[in-house]
Amino acid sequence: MTDSKRRRGLAAASALLGGVLVLTACSGGDDASGGGGDSSQAKVDAAAAKKSSEAQITITPKDGSNNASINNSAAVTVRKGTLTGVTMTTQDGKAVAGQVSADKKSWKPTVQLERSTTYKVAAEAKDSEGRIAHENASFTTVSPANSFIGTFTPDNGATVGVGMPVSINFDKAITNKAAVQKGITVSSSSGQEVACHWFNANRMDCRPEEYWKEGSTVTLKLALDGVQGASGVYGVQQKTVTFRIGRNQVSYVDAQTKQMKITRNGKVVKTIPISAGSPDNKTYEGQMVISEKFKETRMNGATVGFTDDDGKGEYDIKDVPHAMRLTTSGTFIHGNYWGAPSVFGNVNTSHGCVGLQDKKGADDPSTPAAWFYNNTLIGDVVVVQNTGDKTVSPDNGLNGWNMDWAQWKAGSAL
Repeated sequence: MTDSKRRRGLAAASALLGGVLVLTACSGGDDASGGGGDSSQAKVDAAAAKKSSEAQITITPKDGSNNASINNSAAVTVRKGTLTGVTMTTQDGKAVAGQVSADKKSWKPTVQLERSTTYKVAAEAKDSEGRIAHENASFTTVSPANSFIGTFTPDNGATVGVGMPVSINFDKAITNKAAVQKGITVSSSSGQEVACHWFNANRMDCRPEEYWKEGSTVTLKLALDGVQGASGVYGVQQKTVTFRIGRNQVSYVDAQTKQMKITRNGKVVKTIPISAGSPDNKTYEGQMVISEKFKETRMNGATVGFTDDDGKGEYDIKDVPHAMRLTTSGTFIHGNYWGAPSVFGNVNTSHGCVGLQDKKGADDPSTPAAWFYNNTLIGDVVVVQNTGDKTVSPDNGLNGWNMDWAQWKAGSAL
């Protein structure tokens, strides 16, 4: 696999936050010796896939979709298995009522969806042997043609890590950026200066020069009702959101030593052996903010350009444990139960992710991956070093910290 091919695959799988791509990931492992042998990486991945559930879950509309119907869009179906659980929630966590069919092959909501709303769907199914599969998706329903909304993160009332920016994704291209930015204010109880940066016509992120002060409260005010964002397109939101900054946790992944040091207030509290991207599939360097957490999720190589000659993914593991997203394009730090214990701390074997030793099923709290997952907040920072790859792009995930303060402020419309 060439570096250029990997780049093309990652670029193709990119999506805006707020409709985040879930079926994008990478994984790694090695044979029992932890460093070579008769088993190739492809064989190891294939073996892991064979142990996975045969149940095939489909969520519609497609993950990341915008302008989905509020009437007939949402549905979950399964082949080669039966549904064991489906949850659908709005962005602020409100549950949406739904019903599973009598044969447990499909699910639909029993209420009409709201306009201009982001929904998250999490589905679980089992095959004939009782093996569990998971699928996650997010989509945004249709908004009136003459209005725009901004899907923002983090959620109201959330407690997040010190690296969490305010990120707003608009469902229409904004040409009058100054007017829209004037209608948005972000402030902190810490008194830190906050500046906003436009990555493109649809996305604006806001952050201070340094990480947020732990224990502070951040307030986002959207006063966009009637604000003209583009010709004939006006805002409809009038909303105040607050979230709290938790403890100061920053983790440092060193691909050379193959260790991750977790720090709080600058002091190391734990060191965990890791396996980063292989020499052919190096992990991005830089400051990366954890944007999503999944106790278990599916990782399919086809979604990030890792395919066999038949077009199918080089791997398709449906129950990857303790997965935490670092980039929109598919970089995760996640548990790995298919790699030999000797891999971690010794060999970089993955397709670009950071792997931690784990157990299948994500139900053993004693594993390193479980510890990190349980001690991590959305918004915590993971700094990846010494991989030999380029620094992650600031707009690939919530990773604007990789842009210096002068460059960041230069991206303001005001």
